Parts: sequence; C-alpha cells; structure tokens
Amino acid sequence: VESSCRKCRRGRGGRAPDLSSGSYASGDRDSDLFATITKGIPGTDMGPYGERLIPEDVWRIVTFLRAAKGSPATVAGGRAKGEALFWGKGGCGNCHAVGARGSMMGPGLSNVGRLRGMEYLRGSLLVPSAYIVNGYSGLTVTLKDGTRIRGLEKSLDDFSAVLQDFSGKVHSFDRSELALLQRDTESLMPAYGAVFSAEEMKDLVAYLASLGKTEGK
Repeated sequence: VESSCRKCRRGRGGRAPDLSSGSYASGDRDSDLFATITKGIPGTDMGPYGERLIPEDVWRIVTFLRAAKGSPATVAGGRAKGEALFWGKGGCGNCHAVGARGSMMGPGLSNVGRLRGMEYLRGSLLVPSAYIVNGYSGLTVTLKDGTRIRGLEKSLDDFSAVLQDFSGKVHSFDRSELALLQRDTESLMPAYGAVFSAEEMKDLVAYLASLGKTEGK
C-alpha cells in the first residue's frame, strides 16, 4: 500500500493533498474515507483501490489516516497579499478561475487548497511543466502557409485536431491542412520563479492553499 500511495509523501502532499489535517474534500467521516479509497475520485489522480485491497485493509488505511492526524503544514505567507498577486501581477485569472471570477482556459482553482498539498502548489508555480494536469496539455499546429497556432489540446485523432488558443477561440483543423502538428512537452503555464520574489511566492502559495478551506472572494 505504501508504494502505491507514495506520491502523497506520507500524507504531507506532493501531487496529493495534505492528509494530516483531518479535513478531506470528499468528506470527513470514516465512511467517506472508505468510499474514497475504494472507489477513487473521478477526474483526479486518486484511482480506485477496491479491486486491489480487501475491505479490512481499506479500514486499516482509514485507521492510519486518523492516527496520522496532526497540525496542517505551516503557511508562511499572507493570504490577502497572495490574492492581490494572483489577480494582479501574476495575471493568473487570465487562465484560471476561482469561483465565478477568472477564465476556464486552465484548471479551476476554487478548491485547489483542499485538493493539493503545499509542495505541489509551490512546485507548479516554479516548474509548471513537471505538474501538467491531465486534460490540459498544449498543442501547436503549423498551417501550410506558415501560420503557427499554439493552445490547449481539446481533441486529437488521426483525421482532425481541435485546440483552444489563449484568447479562448477554438480552432478545428483537418490534419491534411497542416504542415506540422506537435504535442507540447512544456506546460502552457509560464514559470513564475523570475516573476515573483521569494516573499511574494510565499504569499501566493498561502492564497492558493486557502482556496476551498476558507470563504474566499
């Protein structure tokens, strides 16, 4: 079980949320935890373990999580300052939505503080290409006249390619129209290490870590 759950870093996050807080996005009762482990959470990295683990072992994991409950990871920055940076200097709302505000070009972040650990949040800002969310890969097409369009891959098969550019416009192409088609290995999201100072980065992570846990704007 430990090898399967290793990405959670023994409960402290990484790609997974901080499991030491005792508060979980899918429900805080023991029965909620049992259902989450058994059935997984559709649309997330959390897959079902019901076919790999007998019920007794699932309950043992639930017991372990309860015993591992401790203080949540310390948030060093200021949430309010981070919120201002998110919507202002960072321009994060151009691609991400929080509640009804922002764009749906990238993954929605309304509950990201409950769904992801602080290590993941910080890493996704510094090295976004290492944290590409499923369904948000980039696609670059070059037309036969040399026009180059890059955006979010919406659909791709042997005959057609559909992508959404950064303005939100959706382009559909017959692959016979294209001179070149490339799936991007780099994230569409820029790295923010050179944009924010170390203190600003702490503030931004503090804001992201609060989303889904507090009443945000």
